[in-house]
Amino acid sequence: MIEPALAFSPGSLVHARGREWIVLPGAAGSVLRLRPLSGAETDVQILDAALEQDGVAPASFDLPSPERHGTQADALLLKDALLLSLRRGAGPFRSAGRIGFEPRAYQFVPLLMALKLDIVRLLIADDVGIGKTIEAGLIAREFLDRGEIERCTVLCPPHLVDQWVEELSSKFNIHAVAVTSDSAGKLERDLPQSERIFDVHPFTVVSLDYVKSDRRRHDFLRACPDFVIIDEAHACTGAGRGMQQRYQLLAGLAEKAERHMIFLTATPHSGDAEAFSRLLGLIDPAFTTLNEASETERRTLRERLAANFVQRRRVDIDAWSEKGLFPRHESDERTYRLSGEYQKFFEDVLDYCAEVTERAGTDERRRRLAFWGTLALMRCVASSPAAAQRALITRANLDADTAEEEAIRDRVLDGEADDLNEDDAEPAGAIEDPRLKSLIEQASSLALATKLARDPKVKLLTEEITTLVGDGFSPVVFCRYIATAKAVAERLRTLPALSEVSIDVVTGELASPDREARVALLAAQERRLLVATDCLSEGINLQESFDAVVHYDLSWNPTRHQQREGRVDRFGQPSKKVRSLLLYGENNPVDGAVLNVILRKAEAIRRDTGVPVPLPDDQRRMTEALMQAVLLRRREPGQFSFDFSETPPAREIDRVWRDASEREKKNRTIFAQRQLKPEEVEPEWEKARCLLGGSAETRRFVERSLRRLRAPLEPVGRAFKTPLASLIPITLRERLEEEGFEGTVRVQFGDAPGAGRLHLHRAHPLVGLIAEALLETALDDAADPSDPATLPRCGVWRTRGVTQITTLVLLRIRHRIETGARGKRHSLLAEEAALVAFDADGRRLETENLPSLLEERPEGDLPEIVKNRQLTAAAGRLSGFAAKLDAVARERAEVLTADHARVRQAAETRQVRTRGAVEVEPVLPPDIIGFYVLLPLLD
Repeated sequence: MIEPALAFSPGSLVHARGREWIVLPGAAGSVLRLRPLSGAETDVQILDAALEQDGVAPASFDLPSPERHGTQADALLLKDALLLSLRRGAGPFRSAGRIGFEPRAYQFVPLLMALKLDIVRLLIADDVGIGKTIEAGLIAREFLDRGEIERCTVLCPPHLVDQWVEELSSKFNIHAVAVTSDSAGKLERDLPQSERIFDVHPFTVVSLDYVKSDRRRHDFLRACPDFVIIDEAHACTGAGRGMQQRYQLLAGLAEKAERHMIFLTATPHSGDAEAFSRLLGLIDPAFTTLNEASETERRTLRERLAANFVQRRRVDIDAWSEKGLFPRHESDERTYRLSGEYQKFFEDVLDYCAEVTERAGTDERRRRLAFWGTLALMRCVASSPAAAQRALITRANLDADTAEEEAIRDRVLDGEADDLNEDDAEPAGAIEDPRLKSLIEQASSLALATKLARDPKVKLLTEEITTLVGDGFSPVVFCRYIATAKAVAERLRTLPALSEVSIDVVTGELASPDREARVALLAAQERRLLVATDCLSEGINLQESFDAVVHYDLSWNPTRHQQREGRVDRFGQPSKKVRSLLLYGENNPVDGAVLNVILRKAEAIRRDTGVPVPLPDDQRRMTEALMQAVLLRRREPGQFSFDFSETPPAREIDRVWRDASEREKKNRTIFAQRQLKPEEVEPEWEKARCLLGGSAETRRFVERSLRRLRAPLEPVGRAFKTPLASLIPITLRERLEEEGFEGTVRVQFGDAPGAGRLHLHRAHPLVGLIAEALLETALDDAADPSDPATLPRCGVWRTRGVTQITTLVLLRIRHRIETGARGKRHSLLAEEAALVAFDADGRRLETENLPSLLEERPEGDLPEIVKNRQLTAAAGRLSGFAAKLDAVARERAEVLTADHARVRQAAETRQVRTRGAVEVEPVLPPDIIGFYVLLPLLD
């Protein structure tokens, strides 16, 4: 049980240093943590009561003065300011007041799983676009607000660092610093010599490649927080040297048993059974035996693993959620036919590649290099003459003995996602041959801008893009190579049909910040089209500004197609419909082999299982065999065709892929987490958001407060602009300037704002600062009544909403909440707003939906003498309502206790025990923020 509250226990009001404060948890002896009664979360002070000259004394909350009364508009503005200034929500989800978006029911599942684990070791393997970042961020924010952690870090590939920093800030109000090879030096220079980055900054987003080295790994292991999110976790468990270093880093982190670790990946099992086993071993070493265990032991382990592993696809989400949650995805294919000089060039290159492979001799390494080099050339030729030209020129100057086989192979066959930054350059090969001169000349001729319009592949693209743009779509065209992307963008800019469309190209030649800036600039245009390489298929979300994807070049890895489309077909896409279009050459044998044996097989398995199953291509040997079959048929007269589905490598691919898909079907029945019931929890979240103020209250408050403070919103298309330089009072303007909000800013409401606009939600600092300023001024008896920021705390008006004199009392109730985690008890302070109604005789009215009663339109005006008389009488009644208002606070505490119990029950499973019970106790008396007398209309 909670012990009786001491004078200065959490939630108590005290007077010190000439003002009122709220005592926060964390006091020790005479040392108190205090927040100003009407101040912000950032205004916390620590003082020692024993050392204060004037002492620290209990304080009481003054009643509103009837002499300073206002209108119904003032009342609504004060209520919304109170709601939107609350951050420490009292409901079972402590983070509801700090989240800058509206989560969907299915996104609560990982949070529920985390809440029932004493130590969180969680693998979130949801499909691309479902929202793994959001799910991990919800867990981090909730644990921070519950007081269970104080620091956290995100480990991710370098190209995702900036995205994570932005997501944590904009969606979760977690302000992290980026730690990369570029930023670390500056961060360290600003610190005292004895301190390190991770000691000083509680929230960090760290490049895996920066901390994986032996030189930095040990220092990071020492200072790493006890809450870690690892993004693209599959890229840390492979066989390459870089992956081995990453794995050593994660294994070192996992050795600390008390450390919470959340692993994120859309492809937990990429076909490498050993890599998957290492990934599961980071959760629990026992899971590494999953593959070798007997059927009975495997079933037991899988059931255990289900408590730590969630993997859902769109079909799982559709089974839980309302239809239309994600946009409707329309996919199609279009073909072109090589002819004339384009067909001849392609056939000449194939002949050359087949001959070179044959002439490689008996040296095993040279044979492999010859094969990979010719395969790289084939990919470039299939992409564009421009890419082929650059590859051929590079090849002519290359020394075969210096070529790196693994690097060439990975680029040819589309390697891991974290290689995308440097993956779009035309690959160098390992062959030098006099015949290259003729091929280079052919490629150079076909790459001329004057011939672009005749290229059958380019011609098909221009037709399809014109149709897409005409249908109102904003497309992204994905190309495999830099030269191809530039050539395509150049051609599209010349089309009259696209003369009013802004077109830009983004490739791996640009540094990550420059890519983001380029995309943001293009996104601000009304009509836009982006040409990009796969450097954008991960790391930058495009769903807010683009809604169609064109695969100009086929990827040889089905996962990359999913990643490309996942940039626009994902949670937060405002369009109801997205399109994807696949282009390929109907008489191109390379396209034919990849399409029929790999891509179509991937799609068939996805339709059959509901799960995209990665190709289990051990070191890509099966794909290599498939491409060798292409070259072999080219060299055998009468044997050349475009159907490779019955070749031995194709049949082997089909066999192992089908086996893998059957395993995935079994996994889905366990890891889709159908036993959890997020729909039972979502109402609790919605209830918490309503108590704290949701999107409707936020928009109403921003519009009315800025208009009152002389900086009204002005519509600009779907957005608004506001002149903050005109804002009154100046103290608020200066506070906003300190946070970076100054001049004229563009804002937008909703979950998917456009580029260059502030996304205003209840947790946005602009909203919070204005709400806190208005509430603070309202509660300051010395505030100037003529100041527009000074809101009256009482009012009276007539309305059709009541049939008797009704007094509405606006309360702020503080609660002490005790929770249990890992055998420890935590004491937290929470706040909520409440409305309660009384009749003229002081009896409490059980009126439903009191907020709507306050919003009921006033009828006419009242003489000043009537207002004063009614408000004075109501104030007199309030002075005797202490016991009744205390009862309201106790009722709310009981309701909150029941809410916590329902969430715990929804999170329970057979395998894992739940955390200890939650106790909620109100801090009495509640604060009377305002009161309003509603009079019925006279007959």
